[in-house]
Amino acid sequence: MSENKEAGTAGRVWMSIGFIFAFAAGAYAEYLGFFTFVKENPEEIWELFLDHCQLVGIASSIAILIGVPMGIFLTRGFMRRYRDMILNILGICQTVPSIAVIAIAMTYVGIGKTPAIIALVIYGLLPIIRNTVAGLANVSSVLLDAGSGMGMTPGQLLFRVEIPNAMYIILTGIRTSVVIGVGTAALSFLVGGGGMGDLIFTGIALVDPGYMMAGAVPTAGLAVFLNWIFGCIEKWIVSPGLVYE
Repeated sequence: MSENKEAGTAGRVWMSIGFIFAFAAGAYAEYLGFFTFVKENPEEIWELFLDHCQLVGIASSIAILIGVPMGIFLTRGFMRRYRDMILNILGICQTVPSIAVIAIAMTYVGIGKTPAIIALVIYGLLPIIRNTVAGLANVSSVLLDAGSGMGMTPGQLLFRVEIPNAMYIILTGIRTSVVIGVGTAALSFLVGGGGMGDLIFTGIALVDPGYMMAGAVPTAGLAVFLNWIFGCIEKWIVSPGLVYE
């Protein structure tokens, strides 16, 4: 009983601290002119926000469509011997600054959304492929033997045993990829790709905190929201018994 009371007290304390922090952050944002700018330019902010969501949505969809099958492919047959090499190559690509990747893509495809999407796809592939490989590799051999003993084909083993048991780790990789994409998409402004980076970098150039925060706050909020959404999807899709601690 005392433990529940202490837990309740601690929860109220942390909630109070959260409210105080939120109030202080809001007051400081008002001081910097954030709310004034939002009131005066709602259509511009909304349009750029939709552009940002479009960039992230397209790039993340492509990364998922490429990354998950590629991760599966790297755990099949002869491709296992090349798995580490390919993951290392993707890891090297991940270390290249995102602005450099965008610049290289712009050299070949010009300015606009295309080079930004290419860079986002490249940056989003590694977490998805790596987690897909790790998830499938961690499936217990006992389960695979049991499936084989029941007469399952390799395809049935993959879709009925391996992927369901690896789904939690795969979804974690997808969530990481999408959240990274939200932040990286801000750089698309530098090549004419639009997005919230338009407000962020313009605010930096004008030394206008309100302008800059009008881009940074929605970007951060979108990242937090998508992270929460994917967390809910994980709880809905993945059985609690398959969650690895």
